[in-house]
Amino acid sequence: MKTSVKYTALSLLMLALTGCNEQKVTDISLSDFLNQKDQSNVIIVDTRGDSFYNGFKSPNATRGGHIPNAVQFTVDWLDAIQPDHFEQFAASKGITKDKTIIFYDDNLDHLERISAEFVAKGYNIRLFKDFIGYANDTKNPLEAFLNYKLLVSAQWLKNALDGKKPETYDGKEIMVFHVSWGDVDNAAGYKQHVSGAYHFNTDWIENGPVWNLSAPDVIEANLLKNGITKDKTIVLYSENQLAAFRVLWALKWAGVEDVRILNGGVNAWINNEFPIDTTVNTPTPATAFGAKIPANPQLTIETAQEAYQKQQKEGVKLVSIRAWDEHLGKISGYDYIEGKGEPEGAVWGFAGTDSSNVADYYDPDGSLRNPKEIFELWKTQGIQKDDKLAFYCGTGWRAGIPWFMTQMAGWQNAVIYDGGWNAWQMDANLPVQNPSQQQSAKPNAKNFFGVTPRSGLSCKS
Repeated sequence: MKTSVKYTALSLLMLALTGCNEQKVTDISLSDFLNQKDQSNVIIVDTRGDSFYNGFKSPNATRGGHIPNAVQFTVDWLDAIQPDHFEQFAASKGITKDKTIIFYDDNLDHLERISAEFVAKGYNIRLFKDFIGYANDTKNPLEAFLNYKLLVSAQWLKNALDGKKPETYDGKEIMVFHVSWGDVDNAAGYKQHVSGAYHFNTDWIENGPVWNLSAPDVIEANLLKNGITKDKTIVLYSENQLAAFRVLWALKWAGVEDVRILNGGVNAWINNEFPIDTTVNTPTPATAFGAKIPANPQLTIETAQEAYQKQQKEGVKLVSIRAWDEHLGKISGYDYIEGKGEPEGAVWGFAGTDSSNVADYYDPDGSLRNPKEIFELWKTQGIQKDDKLAFYCGTGWRAGIPWFMTQMAGWQNAVIYDGGWNAWQMDANLPVQNPSQQQSAKPNAKNFFGVTPRSGLSCKS
Protein backbone atom coordinates (compact mmCIF):
# COMPACT_ATOMS: atom_id res chain seq x y z
CA MET A 1 0.00 0.00 0.00
CA LYS A 2 1.16 3.56 -0.71
CA THR A 3 0.69 4.70 2.88
CA SER A 4 4.18 4.88 4.31
CA VAL A 5 3.98 8.64 4.99
CA LYS A 6 0.70 8.27 6.83
CA TYR A 7 2.07 5.33 8.80
CA THR A 8 5.19 7.23 9.82
CA ALA A 9 3.32 10.30 11.03
CA LEU A 10 0.84 8.25 12.99
CA SER A 11 3.57 6.08 14.44
CA LEU A 12 5.53 9.07 15.71
CA LEU A 13 2.39 10.37 17.38
CA MET A 14 1.68 7.01 18.99
CA LEU A 15 5.24 6.71 20.24
CA ALA A 16 5.04 10.18 21.73
CA LEU A 17 1.82 9.31 23.52
CA THR A 18 3.40 6.22 25.02
CA GLY A 19 6.31 8.09 26.54
CA CYS A 20 4.43 8.45 29.82
CA ASN A 21 4.28 4.65 30.05
CA GLU A 22 8.07 4.48 29.70
CA GLN A 23 7.65 1.72 27.17
CA LYS A 24 10.63 1.23 24.89
CA VAL A 25 10.92 -0.74 21.67
CA THR A 26 14.22 -2.56 21.36
CA ASP A 27 15.76 -3.71 18.09
CA ILE A 28 17.35 -7.13 18.18
CA SER A 29 20.12 -8.46 15.97
CA LEU A 30 20.00 -11.57 13.83
CA SER A 31 22.08 -13.49 16.35
CA ASP A 32 19.86 -12.42 19.25
CA PHE A 33 16.78 -13.32 17.26
CA LEU A 34 18.12 -16.81 16.54
CA ASN A 35 18.80 -17.28 20.23
CA GLN A 36 15.40 -16.04 21.40
CA LYS A 37 12.91 -17.15 18.75
CA ASP A 38 12.22 -20.60 20.22
CA GLN A 39 11.89 -19.54 23.85
CA SER A 40 8.54 -20.38 25.46
CA ASN A 41 7.83 -16.79 26.52
CA VAL A 42 8.46 -15.37 23.03
CA ILE A 43 5.88 -14.90 20.27
CA ILE A 44 7.17 -14.30 16.73
CA VAL A 45 4.84 -12.14 14.63
CA ASP A 46 5.04 -11.68 10.86
CA THR A 47 3.57 -8.27 9.96
CA ARG A 48 3.98 -8.60 6.18
CA GLY A 49 1.13 -9.13 3.73
CA ASP A 50 -0.42 -12.53 3.05
CA SER A 51 1.51 -13.16 -0.15
CA PHE A 52 4.88 -12.97 1.55
CA TYR A 53 3.77 -15.02 4.54
CA ASN A 54 2.26 -17.66 2.24
CA GLY A 55 5.38 -18.13 0.13
CA PHE A 56 6.12 -15.30 -2.29
CA LYS A 57 9.54 -13.70 -1.88
CA SER A 58 9.88 -10.37 -0.13
CA PRO A 59 11.80 -7.78 -2.18
CA ASN A 60 15.55 -8.58 -2.15
CA ALA A 61 14.95 -12.00 -0.57
CA THR A 62 16.19 -15.13 -2.30
CA ARG A 63 13.61 -17.31 -0.53
CA GLY A 64 9.96 -16.87 0.28
CA GLY A 65 7.71 -17.85 3.17
CA HIS A 66 7.62 -17.20 6.90
CA ILE A 67 9.68 -18.09 9.93
CA PRO A 68 8.40 -21.37 11.46
CA ASN A 69 5.84 -20.87 14.25
CA ALA A 70 5.38 -17.20 13.38
CA VAL A 71 1.83 -15.95 13.70
CA GLN A 72 0.40 -13.28 11.44
CA PHE A 73 -0.70 -9.80 12.44
CA THR A 74 -0.63 -7.61 9.36
CA VAL A 75 -0.35 -3.85 9.59
CA ASP A 76 -3.28 -3.48 7.16
CA TRP A 77 -5.62 -4.89 9.81
CA LEU A 78 -5.08 -2.10 12.32
CA ASP A 79 -7.71 0.31 11.06
CA ALA A 80 -10.38 -2.41 10.97
CA ILE A 81 -10.03 -3.65 14.55
CA GLN A 82 -12.34 -1.98 17.05
CA PRO A 83 -10.35 -0.65 20.05
CA ASP A 84 -12.51 -2.45 22.61
CA HIS A 85 -11.73 -5.78 20.97
CA PHE A 86 -8.06 -5.28 20.12
CA GLU A 87 -6.60 -7.20 23.07
CA GLN A 88 -9.10 -10.03 22.73
CA PHE A 89 -8.33 -10.35 19.03
CA ALA A 90 -4.56 -10.26 19.63
CA ALA A 91 -4.88 -12.89 22.36
CA SER A 92 -6.68 -15.18 19.90
CA LYS A 93 -3.42 -15.13 17.92
CA GLY A 94 -1.40 -15.91 21.05
CA ILE A 95 -0.22 -12.31 21.45
CA THR A 96 -0.50 -11.38 25.13
CA LYS A 97 1.12 -8.87 27.48
CA ASP A 98 2.92 -11.51 29.52
CA LYS A 99 4.97 -12.52 26.48
CA THR A 100 7.86 -10.91 24.64
CA ILE A 101 6.54 -10.10 21.17
CA ILE A 102 9.06 -9.98 18.34
CA PHE A 103 7.75 -8.36 15.17
CA TYR A 104 9.52 -8.84 11.86
CA ASP A 105 8.99 -7.29 8.44
CA ASP A 106 11.11 -6.13 5.52
CA ASN A 107 9.15 -2.84 5.50
CA LEU A 108 10.42 -0.64 8.35
CA ASP A 109 7.46 1.76 8.11
CA HIS A 110 5.14 -1.17 8.82
CA LEU A 111 7.22 -2.20 11.80
CA GLU A 112 7.19 1.34 13.13
CA ARG A 113 3.44 1.67 12.92
CA ILE A 114 2.46 -1.70 14.31
CA SER A 115 4.94 -1.52 17.16
CA ALA A 116 3.60 1.91 18.13
CA GLU A 117 0.06 0.50 18.29
CA PHE A 118 1.08 -2.39 20.52
CA VAL A 119 3.39 -0.40 22.79
CA ALA A 120 0.60 2.11 23.36
CA LYS A 121 -1.49 -0.76 24.69
CA GLY A 122 1.21 -2.01 27.03
CA TYR A 123 2.76 -4.93 25.13
CA ASN A 124 6.42 -5.88 25.47
CA ILE A 125 7.75 -5.40 21.94
CA ARG A 126 11.01 -6.19 20.17
CA LEU A 127 11.75 -5.49 16.50
CA PHE A 128 13.70 -7.80 14.22
CA LYS A 129 14.62 -5.74 11.17
CA ASP A 130 16.90 -8.15 9.36
CA PHE A 131 14.39 -10.60 7.94
CA ILE A 132 16.07 -10.38 4.52
CA GLY A 133 19.38 -11.45 6.06
CA TYR A 134 17.59 -14.31 7.79
CA ALA A 135 15.80 -15.40 4.59
CA ASN A 136 18.92 -15.25 2.45
CA ASP A 137 20.86 -17.61 4.68
CA THR A 138 19.78 -21.13 3.72
CA LYS A 139 20.72 -22.43 7.17
CA ASN A 140 17.71 -20.59 8.59
CA PRO A 141 14.39 -22.43 8.19
CA LEU A 142 11.43 -20.93 6.33
CA GLU A 143 7.97 -22.40 5.74
CA ALA A 144 5.58 -21.81 2.83
CA PHE A 145 2.33 -23.26 1.60
CA LEU A 146 2.95 -25.72 -1.21
CA ASN A 147 0.62 -23.94 -3.66
CA TYR A 148 0.99 -20.39 -2.38
CA LYS A 149 0.78 -19.10 -5.94
CA LEU A 150 -3.01 -19.66 -5.99
CA LEU A 151 -3.57 -16.47 -3.96
CA VAL A 152 -2.03 -13.35 -5.48
CA SER A 153 -1.69 -9.75 -4.39
CA ALA A 154 -2.81 -6.66 -6.26
CA GLN A 155 0.84 -5.82 -6.96
CA TRP A 156 1.42 -9.26 -8.47
CA LEU A 157 -1.58 -8.84 -10.76
CA LYS A 158 -0.57 -5.32 -11.80
CA ASN A 159 2.90 -6.55 -12.72
CA ALA A 160 1.47 -9.42 -14.76
CA LEU A 161 -0.96 -7.13 -16.61
CA ASP A 162 1.90 -4.71 -17.33
CA GLY A 163 3.79 -7.43 -19.18
CA LYS A 164 6.23 -8.21 -16.42
CA LYS A 165 6.85 -11.71 -15.13
CA PRO A 166 6.18 -11.72 -11.41
CA GLU A 167 7.13 -14.78 -9.40
CA THR A 168 5.33 -18.02 -10.48
CA TYR A 169 3.95 -16.42 -13.67
CA ASP A 170 5.22 -17.85 -16.94
CA GLY A 171 3.96 -15.12 -19.25
CA LYS A 172 0.92 -16.91 -20.69
CA GLU A 173 -2.03 -14.83 -21.81
CA ILE A 174 -3.76 -13.54 -18.69
CA MET A 175 -7.44 -12.74 -18.20
CA VAL A 176 -9.05 -11.12 -15.16
CA PHE A 177 -12.70 -11.68 -14.28
CA HIS A 178 -14.99 -9.87 -11.87
CA VAL A 179 -17.32 -12.65 -10.71
CA SER A 180 -20.93 -12.22 -9.59
CA TRP A 181 -24.33 -13.79 -9.98
CA GLY A 182 -26.36 -12.34 -12.84
CA ASP A 183 -25.88 -10.59 -16.13
CA VAL A 184 -23.37 -7.80 -16.51
CA ASP A 185 -26.17 -5.19 -16.63
CA ASN A 186 -27.14 -6.15 -13.08
CA ALA A 187 -23.60 -6.45 -11.74
CA ALA A 188 -23.33 -3.25 -9.70
CA GLY A 189 -19.81 -4.03 -8.52
CA TYR A 190 -18.53 -4.35 -12.08
CA LYS A 191 -19.21 -0.67 -12.73
CA GLN A 192 -15.77 -0.04 -11.23
CA HIS A 193 -13.41 -2.92 -11.82
CA VAL A 194 -9.78 -3.88 -12.19
CA SER A 195 -8.39 -2.37 -15.37
CA GLY A 196 -9.18 -4.69 -18.27
CA ALA A 197 -11.31 -7.11 -16.24
CA TYR A 198 -14.24 -8.95 -17.76
CA HIS A 199 -17.51 -9.92 -16.10
CA PHE A 200 -18.17 -13.58 -15.18
CA ASN A 201 -21.74 -14.66 -14.41
CA THR A 202 -21.83 -17.65 -12.05
CA ASP A 203 -24.81 -18.97 -14.00
CA TRP A 204 -22.28 -19.91 -16.66
CA ILE A 205 -21.04 -22.81 -14.53
CA GLU A 206 -24.09 -23.87 -12.45
CA ASN A 207 -27.86 -24.11 -12.61
CA GLY A 208 -30.91 -24.48 -10.36
CA PRO A 209 -32.80 -25.84 -8.59
CA VAL A 210 -29.93 -27.74 -6.88
CA TRP A 211 -27.28 -25.29 -8.15
CA ASN A 212 -24.84 -28.04 -9.03
CA LEU A 213 -22.36 -27.65 -11.85
CA SER A 214 -23.98 -27.55 -15.27
CA ALA A 215 -23.40 -30.21 -17.92
CA PRO A 216 -19.84 -30.26 -19.31
CA ASP A 217 -20.94 -29.17 -22.79
CA VAL A 218 -22.80 -26.18 -21.37
CA ILE A 219 -19.82 -25.10 -19.29
CA GLU A 220 -17.45 -25.58 -22.23
CA ALA A 221 -19.61 -23.40 -24.47
CA ASN A 222 -19.75 -20.64 -21.87
CA LEU A 223 -16.01 -20.75 -21.21
CA LEU A 224 -15.17 -20.60 -24.91
CA LYS A 225 -17.61 -17.73 -25.44
CA ASN A 226 -15.63 -15.80 -22.85
CA GLY A 227 -12.19 -16.70 -24.14
CA ILE A 228 -11.25 -19.13 -21.38
CA THR A 229 -9.06 -22.10 -22.30
CA LYS A 230 -7.05 -24.54 -20.23
CA ASP A 231 -3.71 -22.87 -21.05
CA LYS A 232 -4.48 -19.27 -20.08
CA THR A 233 -3.81 -17.71 -16.69
CA ILE A 234 -7.16 -16.76 -15.16
CA VAL A 235 -7.38 -14.42 -12.16
CA LEU A 236 -10.71 -14.10 -10.35
CA TYR A 237 -12.14 -11.76 -7.76
CA SER A 238 -15.62 -10.81 -6.55
CA GLU A 239 -17.45 -8.52 -4.12
CA ASN A 240 -18.85 -11.51 -2.30
CA GLN A 241 -15.67 -13.57 -2.20
CA LEU A 242 -17.65 -16.81 -2.29
CA ALA A 243 -18.43 -16.28 -5.96
CA ALA A 244 -14.79 -16.13 -7.08
CA PHE A 245 -13.80 -19.22 -5.07
CA ARG A 246 -16.81 -21.12 -6.46
CA VAL A 247 -15.72 -20.33 -10.02
CA LEU A 248 -12.07 -21.17 -9.33
CA TRP A 249 -13.13 -24.65 -8.21
CA ALA A 250 -15.32 -25.05 -11.31
CA LEU A 251 -12.49 -23.99 -13.63
CA LYS A 252 -10.09 -26.40 -11.93
CA TRP A 253 -12.70 -29.15 -12.36
CA ALA A 254 -13.02 -28.22 -16.02
CA GLY A 255 -9.25 -28.32 -16.55
CA VAL A 256 -7.92 -24.74 -16.51
CA GLU A 257 -4.37 -25.25 -15.32
CA ASP A 258 -3.55 -21.83 -13.89
CA VAL A 259 -6.40 -20.19 -11.95
CA ARG A 260 -5.76 -17.72 -9.16
CA ILE A 261 -7.61 -15.48 -6.72
CA LEU A 262 -6.91 -11.77 -6.24
CA ASN A 263 -6.64 -11.61 -2.46
CA GLY A 264 -8.83 -8.85 -1.05
CA GLY A 265 -10.54 -8.26 -4.39
CA VAL A 266 -11.02 -4.86 -5.94
CA ASN A 267 -10.51 -3.14 -2.57
CA ALA A 268 -6.92 -4.35 -2.51
CA TRP A 269 -6.51 -3.01 -6.04
CA ILE A 270 -7.96 0.39 -5.11
CA ASN A 271 -5.86 0.62 -1.92
CA ASN A 272 -2.77 0.35 -4.10
CA GLU A 273 -4.05 3.22 -6.25
CA PHE A 274 -4.02 1.08 -9.38
CA PRO A 275 -6.19 2.13 -12.35
CA ILE A 276 -9.92 1.43 -12.25
CA ASP A 277 -11.91 0.60 -15.36
CA THR A 278 -15.55 1.63 -15.86
CA THR A 279 -16.14 0.23 -19.33
CA VAL A 280 -17.77 -3.11 -20.12
CA ASN A 281 -14.99 -5.24 -21.58
CA THR A 282 -15.95 -8.01 -23.99
CA PRO A 283 -13.54 -10.95 -24.33
CA THR A 284 -12.60 -12.49 -27.66
CA PRO A 285 -14.16 -15.97 -27.91
CA ALA A 286 -11.93 -19.03 -28.12
CA THR A 287 -12.46 -21.95 -30.48
CA ALA A 288 -11.04 -24.87 -28.46
CA PHE A 289 -10.73 -25.39 -24.71
CA GLY A 290 -7.72 -27.70 -25.04
CA ALA A 291 -8.99 -30.62 -22.92
CA LYS A 292 -12.05 -32.76 -22.45
CA ILE A 293 -14.26 -31.29 -19.73
CA PRO A 294 -14.14 -32.28 -16.92
CA ALA A 295 -10.41 -32.87 -16.87
CA ASN A 296 -10.52 -33.24 -13.08
CA PRO A 297 -13.81 -34.98 -12.17
CA GLN A 298 -12.23 -36.20 -8.91
CA LEU A 299 -12.64 -32.73 -7.40
CA THR A 300 -16.36 -33.15 -6.87
CA ILE A 301 -18.96 -35.40 -5.31
CA GLU A 302 -22.01 -34.48 -7.32
CA THR A 303 -25.06 -36.12 -5.79
CA ALA A 304 -26.39 -36.65 -2.28
CA GLN A 305 -26.57 -40.41 -2.80
CA GLU A 306 -22.93 -40.50 -3.87
CA ALA A 307 -21.96 -38.45 -0.82
CA TYR A 308 -23.86 -40.83 1.46
CA GLN A 309 -22.25 -43.90 -0.09
CA LYS A 310 -18.74 -42.42 0.21
CA GLN A 311 -19.44 -41.46 3.79
CA GLN A 312 -20.63 -44.96 4.70
CA LYS A 313 -18.20 -47.08 2.67
CA GLU A 314 -15.06 -44.97 2.33
CA GLY A 315 -15.09 -42.98 5.55
CA VAL A 316 -15.42 -39.62 3.85
CA LYS A 317 -16.12 -36.86 6.37
CA LEU A 318 -18.84 -34.45 5.32
CA VAL A 319 -17.73 -31.02 6.57
CA SER A 320 -20.47 -28.42 6.92
CA ILE A 321 -19.55 -24.83 6.04
CA ARG A 322 -22.89 -23.41 7.15
CA ALA A 323 -23.89 -20.86 9.78
CA TRP A 324 -24.30 -22.25 13.28
CA ASP A 325 -28.11 -21.96 13.27
CA GLU A 326 -28.20 -23.83 9.96
CA HIS A 327 -26.02 -26.53 11.46
CA LEU A 328 -28.34 -26.88 14.46
CA GLY A 329 -31.39 -27.13 12.21
CA LYS A 330 -32.99 -23.92 13.43
CA ILE A 331 -33.11 -22.44 9.92
CA SER A 332 -32.51 -23.72 6.40
CA GLY A 333 -30.56 -20.60 5.44
CA TYR A 334 -32.34 -20.09 2.12
CA ASP A 335 -35.84 -19.00 1.13
CA TYR A 336 -35.94 -21.73 -1.53
CA ILE A 337 -34.73 -24.61 0.69
CA GLU A 338 -37.50 -26.05 2.83
CA GLY A 339 -35.69 -28.65 4.92
CA LYS A 340 -33.69 -27.82 8.04
CA GLY A 341 -30.80 -29.81 9.48
CA GLU A 342 -27.61 -31.53 8.38
CA PRO A 343 -26.64 -34.88 6.85
CA GLU A 344 -26.23 -37.47 9.57
CA GLY A 345 -22.61 -37.68 10.70
CA ALA A 346 -21.64 -34.26 9.36
CA VAL A 347 -19.08 -32.22 11.29
CA TRP A 348 -19.02 -28.44 11.49
CA GLY A 349 -16.08 -26.69 9.82
CA PHE A 350 -16.79 -23.07 10.84
CA ALA A 351 -18.50 -20.57 8.58
CA GLY A 352 -20.12 -17.17 9.05
CA THR A 353 -23.13 -15.23 10.22
CA ASP A 354 -25.54 -16.45 7.53
CA SER A 355 -25.66 -18.14 4.14
CA SER A 356 -24.06 -15.18 2.37
CA ASN A 357 -20.65 -15.20 4.08
CA VAL A 358 -17.96 -17.24 5.82
CA ALA A 359 -16.71 -14.53 8.17
CA ASP A 360 -14.64 -17.00 10.18
CA TYR A 361 -12.37 -17.33 7.13
CA TYR A 362 -11.57 -13.62 6.62
CA ASP A 363 -9.05 -11.24 8.16
CA PRO A 364 -10.07 -7.74 9.34
CA ASP A 365 -9.06 -6.17 6.01
CA GLY A 366 -11.24 -8.61 4.04
CA SER A 367 -8.36 -10.76 2.82
CA LEU A 368 -8.26 -14.52 3.30
CA ARG A 369 -7.40 -15.70 6.80
CA ASN A 370 -4.21 -17.63 7.44
CA PRO A 371 -4.97 -21.28 6.59
CA LYS A 372 -2.89 -22.45 9.56
CA GLU A 373 -5.37 -20.81 11.91
CA ILE A 374 -8.25 -22.56 10.18
CA PHE A 375 -6.50 -25.92 10.32
CA GLU A 376 -6.07 -25.52 14.08
CA LEU A 377 -9.79 -24.80 14.41
CA TRP A 378 -10.58 -27.88 12.34
CA LYS A 379 -8.57 -30.06 14.70
CA THR A 380 -11.01 -29.14 17.48
CA GLN A 381 -13.76 -30.55 15.28
CA GLY A 382 -11.91 -33.76 14.46
CA ILE A 383 -10.90 -32.64 10.96
CA GLN A 384 -7.35 -33.68 10.07
CA LYS A 385 -5.06 -33.29 7.06
CA ASP A 386 -5.05 -36.98 6.12
CA ASP A 387 -8.84 -37.43 6.42
CA LYS A 388 -10.98 -37.89 3.36
CA LEU A 389 -12.90 -34.61 3.37
CA ALA A 390 -15.92 -33.40 1.43
CA PHE A 391 -16.80 -29.78 2.10
CA TYR A 392 -20.34 -28.64 1.49
CA CYS A 393 -22.76 -25.87 2.40
CA GLY A 394 -26.27 -25.10 1.17
CA THR A 395 -25.60 -24.99 -2.56
CA GLY A 396 -21.81 -24.96 -2.97
CA TRP A 397 -20.56 -21.39 -2.73
CA ARG A 398 -19.31 -21.37 0.86
CA ALA A 399 -17.54 -24.71 0.48
CA GLY A 400 -15.11 -23.23 -2.03
CA ILE A 401 -13.03 -21.27 0.48
CA PRO A 402 -12.09 -24.10 2.87
CA TRP A 403 -11.44 -26.36 -0.12
CA PHE A 404 -9.18 -23.67 -1.58
CA MET A 405 -7.19 -23.55 1.65
CA THR A 406 -6.57 -27.28 1.52
CA GLN A 407 -5.29 -26.89 -2.03
CA MET A 408 -2.93 -24.09 -1.02
CA ALA A 409 -1.52 -26.39 1.64
CA GLY A 410 -1.26 -29.37 -0.72
CA TRP A 411 -3.81 -31.60 0.99
CA GLN A 412 -4.54 -34.63 -1.17
CA ASN A 413 -7.94 -35.89 -0.03
CA ALA A 414 -10.27 -32.90 -0.10
CA VAL A 415 -13.18 -32.40 -2.49
CA ILE A 416 -16.43 -30.46 -2.64
CA TYR A 417 -19.76 -32.23 -2.26
CA ASP A 418 -21.55 -30.06 -4.78
CA GLY A 419 -25.17 -30.90 -3.98
CA GLY A 420 -24.81 -29.80 -0.36
CA TRP A 421 -27.70 -29.63 2.07
CA ASN A 422 -30.05 -28.60 -0.73
CA ALA A 423 -29.69 -31.91 -2.55
CA TRP A 424 -29.62 -33.95 0.66
CA GLN A 425 -32.88 -32.55 1.98
CA MET A 426 -34.59 -33.29 -1.34
CA ASP A 427 -34.16 -37.05 -0.72
CA ALA A 428 -36.39 -38.18 2.16
CA ASN A 429 -34.53 -41.52 2.33
CA LEU A 430 -31.25 -39.94 3.45
CA PRO A 431 -30.63 -39.71 7.22
CA VAL A 432 -30.63 -36.34 8.91
CA GLN A 433 -28.63 -35.34 11.97
CA ASN A 434 -30.42 -35.40 15.32
CA PRO A 435 -29.95 -31.90 16.79
CA SER A 436 -29.83 -33.31 20.34
CA GLN A 437 -26.62 -35.15 19.45
CA GLN A 438 -24.80 -32.00 18.32
CA GLN A 439 -22.65 -29.57 20.26
CA SER A 440 -24.74 -27.19 22.33
CA ALA A 441 -22.19 -24.36 22.36
CA LYS A 442 -20.84 -22.76 19.22
CA PRO A 443 -17.07 -23.35 18.92
CA ASN A 444 -14.93 -20.23 19.18
CA ALA A 445 -13.58 -19.13 15.80
CA LYS A 446 -10.99 -16.90 17.52
CA ASN A 447 -11.57 -14.21 14.94
CA PHE A 448 -13.78 -11.52 16.42
CA PHE A 449 -12.38 -8.03 16.00
CA GLY A 450 -15.48 -6.03 16.88
CA VAL A 451 -17.14 -5.82 13.49
CA THR A 452 -20.21 -7.75 12.39
CA PRO A 453 -19.60 -8.81 8.77
CA ARG A 454 -22.08 -7.38 6.32
CA SER A 455 -24.09 -9.71 4.15
CA GLY A 456 -22.50 -10.76 0.90
CA LEU A 457 -23.30 -9.01 -2.36
CA SER A 458 -24.50 -10.55 -5.61
CA CYS A 459 -25.33 -13.77 -3.84
CA LYS A 460 -28.13 -16.06 -4.99
CA SER A 461 -29.12 -16.91 -1.41
